[in-house]
Amino acid sequence: MSAGEIAALVAAGAFVLLVILSAVPLLKLGRTLDEATTAIRKAHENSDPIFTGANTTLTHVNTQLERVDGITANAQSVTGNVSALSSLFTATLGGPLVKTAALSYGIGKAIRARGKAKNEGKHSRKAGKRSGAGK
Repeated sequence: MSAGEIAALVAAGAFVLLVILSAVPLLKLGRTLDEATTAIRKAHENSDPIFTGANTTLTHVNTQLERVDGITANAQSVTGNVSALSSLFTATLGGPLVKTAALSYGIGKAIRARGKAKNEGKHSRKAGKRSGAGK
């Protein structure tokens, strides 16, 4: 055996060892892909009930949204009616009510001012009598 043949045998042995060492991860990868395929198949089989339930849920949600749309339309109508009623009240009774409130405030203020003036006048007369009495 020559040195070239020994080198070829060593290279062939190293190649066989490399093939064996790379076969182990490839076999594990193959098992992993088989498990992934099985999981995907099971998920696909179980997805029909999920989609059916989701479809039913969406149908119920759409029904409820239609009811909410009706309620919203009614609320908008009520808001418009309240606004019109408020405008009507302001136009018919608002002006006279403001004038009546202003009049009552003015009369009250005038009565208080007059009463205060009377009280000050009484006090000034009494003070004059007292100061004159002491002399």
